[in-house]
Amino acid sequence: MTAFELYLKRNQKKFDAYLAEFFADGTHEDMRRYLYGLLSEYTANAGKRHRPLICVLAAEAVGGDPKRAWSSAAAIEHFHTAALIHDDIMDSSLTRRGVPCLHVTEGDALAINAGDLALSLVTGTVVEDDSLEPECRLRVLRELVDMTTRTIEGQALDIGWARDDRFDLTVDDYLIMANHKTAFYSGAVPLAVGAIVGGGTEEQIAALRAFGQATGLAFQIQDDVLNLVGTREATKKDFRSDITEGKRTLAAVHALQNAPERERLLDLLATRTEDPALLEEAVQIMRESGSIDFARSYARDLVLSAKNDLEGALPKTKARDLLLSMADFFVERDS
Repeated sequence: MTAFELYLKRNQKKFDAYLAEFFADGTHEDMRRYLYGLLSEYTANAGKRHRPLICVLAAEAVGGDPKRAWSSAAAIEHFHTAALIHDDIMDSSLTRRGVPCLHVTEGDALAINAGDLALSLVTGTVVEDDSLEPECRLRVLRELVDMTTRTIEGQALDIGWARDDRFDLTVDDYLIMANHKTAFYSGAVPLAVGAIVGGGTEEQIAALRAFGQATGLAFQIQDDVLNLVGTREATKKDFRSDITEGKRTLAAVHALQNAPERERLLDLLATRTEDPALLEEAVQIMRESGSIDFARSYARDLVLSAKNDLEGALPKTKARDLLLSMADFFVERDS
């Protein structure tokens, strides 16, 4: 287990308890049943909480008080919750973190509404934090608004390309989509916001933002790879669903440009198959074209370069070393 994983494990429960404070009962007894309780239970079924906890780490890495970053970190996690609820509906996913998706158990309408509440908490959580100076709160809010917009832009590309059966995409197209859809909110903005709240210099904020952008992109690439060659137990979501949903992952885009069996891969992607044998055939074409290895290598190269840059931009501290360990974890994880 990496130092970063140990950090997440030590701090997750404490942060979970803080997040639970944001879910009230409302002014009618049924608001708990149909809204607040749903979102509270969904949030409690936690992932690793890496996004909020790296925000806290960034504040510490620039010499600030990590507690000042908690409300901003919670805002980022509320956004992640909303994104997952809505994303599962868009993708018609069945499970999330080992349990049925919220829209499966409660229906699309209530799930969308719960996701909307999570979105409202993104800005509300920071606005109501009087421990942050007004100027600081305003700057954080601008970051959160930009993060939300960039993520929605990336999601539009991802969904639109799949809907329109777009196969004329390049690696650069994929990188633009993945940077927007994932890297901003999984790395760049959490680290930049943490540095802002922690009182970092403009140079430190820029360095942490760039580090987060690169490692966030690597995180998405590794996530795509795990969907193809991990296990159901490791991914805890629909195995190889990216093929069924027609997602344009880095491995798929690379294979469509390089595989000798390109036409067969096109057929398999176009059919949106759920047949395990056909899914395995598609993955095998990506393997044989070197596309899965290409994706893994791309992610590792991103991380290596990002670590070198961060080491030169921040003083050596425990927090900085944990962020460097985070970069390794992003490309070495199996879930």
